[in-house]
Amino acid sequence: MPGAVPPGADDPALAACEEGVTLDALSGRFKIFQYKKGHRYSTDDVLVAWYGTALAPHPAVVLDLGSGIGSVAMTAAWRLPGSRFVTVEAQAISVALARRSVAYNGLGERFDVRLGDLRDPAALGDDERFDLILGSPPYFAPDEGPHGDHAQKVACRFELRGDVADYCRVAAAHLQPGAMFACVFPVQPAHQEARVLAAAEAAGLTIVRRRDVVLREGDAPLLGLFAMVRSGDLPEAMRGQTWREPALVIRGGDGRVHPEYAAVKLSFGFPP
Repeated sequence: MPGAVPPGADDPALAACEEGVTLDALSGRFKIFQYKKGHRYSTDDVLVAWYGTALAPHPAVVLDLGSGIGSVAMTAAWRLPGSRFVTVEAQAISVALARRSVAYNGLGERFDVRLGDLRDPAALGDDERFDLILGSPPYFAPDEGPHGDHAQKVACRFELRGDVADYCRVAAAHLQPGAMFACVFPVQPAHQEARVLAAAEAAGLTIVRRRDVVLREGDAPLLGLFAMVRSGDLPEAMRGQTWREPALVIRGGDGRVHPEYAAVKLSFGFPP
């Protein structure tokens, strides 16, 4: 079911888009503002929101690190109607879009959208703890490819303000005892998988579950979904142990949506 009708659906002022901005479907009846030529939300975002909320289905307070335009947090919020959210994002233009989307979707009382660098201790209070932390870190070092034609895209794709190790370190510092950090990160080429594994270990986290993502049946996995818990919060026998789930396939060899991914789409409010 698509959920309640958001305030923006009945308020032309909340739904208004200036030149270069679009208002697009996100999950159920939730919509999101994004630039036509800037950073736009992707399958990666909805997958990490789905994975984290599937494994931690009743968190009171959720943190989204490097939250961009708010796609991960708002997808999670649609699935978790009783949860409150804190988001931290360093790009002011992305924070402005996120705040507009929060207003459109009627999430103002549930969201604290912060402008700040997640590596800055001032971004989060020392005593702030969360029942679920989500993250979609940038994937590439600054010299690992062309940056494109829009500044907003660059910081979303390239590690200009921290990398997966920073995400893991900050998450570990702000998890409630026994709480979970879920993130998405490439597993190809092989050095990328090694980076996320090393980042978790350095932060004192155990990847308790992981699931590779295959974009087309028959191809090698490109992405991985990782669910982490502080190692010290686990029974000793589980520390350092990972349950590796079967890969999630997005499209079959014929190009059609795979049956399991169709079910995943339904779970965040989209028909397959």
